[in-house]
Amino acid sequence: MTGGSAPRLPPPPVPIRTERLTLRYITSDDLDALRYYQDPEVCRYLPFPTADEAALNTRVALMTQRVAPSEPDDVLSLAAVYDGALAGDVMLRLRTRADAETPPSVAEIGWAFAPSYAGRGLATEAATALVRLAFDHYPLHRLVAHLDPRNVRSSALCDRLGMTREAHLRQDWPEADGTWTDDLIYGLLREEWARG
Repeated sequence: MTGGSAPRLPPPPVPIRTERLTLRYITSDDLDALRYYQDPEVCRYLPFPTADEAALNTRVALMTQRVAPSEPDDVLSLAAVYDGALAGDVMLRLRTRADAETPPSVAEIGWAFAPSYAGRGLATEAATALVRLAFDHYPLHRLVAHLDPRNVRSSALCDRLGMTREAHLRQDWPEADGTWTDDLIYGLLREEWARG
């Protein structure tokens, strides 16, 4: 949180229920279910390395605190629960503000799911609920998603959300091994979502 004069936004209305999922806050009890962050295949296209045990504990501890974003760079982390089990998680990171007197107007969305739940449409269902929350609860003008271009599943998910592929930045993201990867940027405007 930045200076005291910045407005605070109310916490989001969680839990959120969809046809098959419940999106809820992440708790420390979710540590074992979030072990997919230790899977190199899951983390292959994420902007951070595969987690060792210490990194996973730190990550989960941070996720449990991400419940009421209000300022730029604040994050909301939600577990996507399917049939009583945590199948994946979604995040909303608030970005820019128009000026010091207004709340953030741009946010980034992201998701990760356990491989055992792939191919069932759960990520699309969770991401759709997150987009709805983003535009219904927050005074956002725009949502963005940053993807590794090799992540064809997430690219297809962005297409299903109605997002537009806006940019392909070459060698824009440093990898842990010292190489660079490209960055695809997708965007969705409030009026586009409203037209649905």
